[in-house]
Amino acid sequence: MSQENNLTDYLSKRVSQYYRHNILMLSESVKITEACTILKKKDVDEIIVVDDSYNPIGIVTDEDILTKLSESFVNPSKTTLGDIMVFPLISIREDQVLSEALEIMREKNIRKLAVLSGSNLVVGMLYLDTIMNVVKKSLVKKQKQSTLWGVIWNLGVVLQFTGVLMFIPGVVATLLNEPIVATGIYLMSVLLIVSGFFMNSYGEKQPITLRGTAILVFASFIILVLFGMIPQLFVIQFDSGDPIELFADGFFESSSGLSTTGYSLLPNPEDLPRSFTFYRGYAQFVGGLSFIYLIVTAFYSEKRVKTMKGFISGNVPHLKELFSIITIIFSIYAVIIALLLFYFGGGDILDDFALAFSALSTGGTSPDSKIFQDFTTPEYIVIIAAMILGALPFSFHYAFVRTKFLSINLTKEVIVYFCILTIFCIIFIFSINVNWLDAVFNMVSASTTTGFATINLENLNPIAFTIMIIAMVIGGCGFSTTGGIKILRMAQLAKVRRIFDTKSTMSESDKKDIISGIIILTPLLVMPLLVAVHMASIGYDFQNTFFDGVSAITGTGHGAGTVSFALDPLMTTVFGIMMILGKAEVILLAYIFVPKLMK
Repeated sequence: MSQENNLTDYLSKRVSQYYRHNILMLSESVKITEACTILKKKDVDEIIVVDDSYNPIGIVTDEDILTKLSESFVNPSKTTLGDIMVFPLISIREDQVLSEALEIMREKNIRKLAVLSGSNLVVGMLYLDTIMNVVKKSLVKKQKQSTLWGVIWNLGVVLQFTGVLMFIPGVVATLLNEPIVATGIYLMSVLLIVSGFFMNSYGEKQPITLRGTAILVFASFIILVLFGMIPQLFVIQFDSGDPIELFADGFFESSSGLSTTGYSLLPNPEDLPRSFTFYRGYAQFVGGLSFIYLIVTAFYSEKRVKTMKGFISGNVPHLKELFSIITIIFSIYAVIIALLLFYFGGGDILDDFALAFSALSTGGTSPDSKIFQDFTTPEYIVIIAAMILGALPFSFHYAFVRTKFLSINLTKEVIVYFCILTIFCIIFIFSINVNWLDAVFNMVSASTTTGFATINLENLNPIAFTIMIIAMVIGGCGFSTTGGIKILRMAQLAKVRRIFDTKSTMSESDKKDIISGIIILTPLLVMPLLVAVHMASIGYDFQNTFFDGVSAITGTGHGAGTVSFALDPLMTTVFGIMMILGKAEVILLAYIFVPKLMK
């Protein structure tokens, strides 16, 4: 339905639904002084003047009375309503429609009409303001409907695009003659495409509000995670046949993949089919990139995306061009990193691609629980470089081809990140009893929220534990595939001291940046704390549980022994939800329910 038709429907409603019944009718012989007293007592703005037979003959408004009283020759105690009334009384019947009332008001240049019953008695007053409110409601309702159908259409595009991308691991499974894996992936892909087609059919291709954008991103992640459960349930042999536990385990594994967290309930992923380990790494690659630019930049202008800088946390120019360039750049990165790993290690090329996808997306899913044991120093360096590439803002990669090929854009944010990462690595090296390469590898993994681990992270000493927690909470740069609060928001939060400085002036934009940062930072610490308190009460170690909670909500995937099949379905689902919230960011919920933050 068009906006014009929607408004027409509202204006075709009868006057009887909108007029005010509280009216004051007085005889034309009533003096102004007496009329003023009654007018104040009845709390109305006008008087319908009637003759001796109670027939309406005119109207007197409070404005008419004030105008007359200001004239020096008018004596209020002797002047009657009949002397100052406006006549004839302009009216409309209650069975007429609002559009007719609006037309009469326009022609007569008035803002109110007396409403007559079928027997020509005055039963109320209809105001222009009332009709304007009806018009506003019509426009607001239409805008909400447009946002809803616009979100549905765009969501359909996201599902179809993801469904097409997911055919690639399905083809790999087919070529490797692994029919169960291929069936699960193809089923997911087909359902994504078909669901997207129906959403396109029922939705409308049109711009949506910023609030609608937030709803779209959050809904996309929830729906993609639910569809992503299909291959998990097809392939993984979960320990339980209980439907609730199966749902929780599948939800956890799917959330971990598409949120690029990298947690897994499986102690030995090497037992999985080769094509499925490739799929797990590939799903992280798609999930990592899609959230940042597929869902947002494919549909919305630079100006509108920049308005949501508290959400995407970064300045990225030329978004439409960026969309295709980043896809190409990261695909090239993946190929180069996989080939380097194959060259230096001589392992399985599919495992190397799975590691490349996982490192670049800062995901952390490993195709083999012991894969790092045989890594050479060059392989470690390649993976470290891949994780850092994933933690840098897309604008950094974009600078490679924007103006001058292989030019480097070391922004202040990137420099700060490298400085922080260097400090973290130095502290971690001296705080833990492992060789320097393992210390650097695991700290880079934490800081980039990737989650690859080569050391035991259970019961870390206080210094190592603290620096690891801080690294995961901060994360990488804005507009990257990392989790955490990100460097840009940390800089924004540093301005919070200015709120208490009476001499300092702070713009509304800075205030909203700080609010957004607090909204994100608070759950990153509070939710893991609540989980740790609960799980400590049932026998788990508090420190390890808190560590795993922070790891989940920051999208890191570093494990300290809490996450396993021993978790009950409720806590397994809670960890899955935390991973989604960490990736989609809690600020989205704030944007949905408190849209003023986006203005």
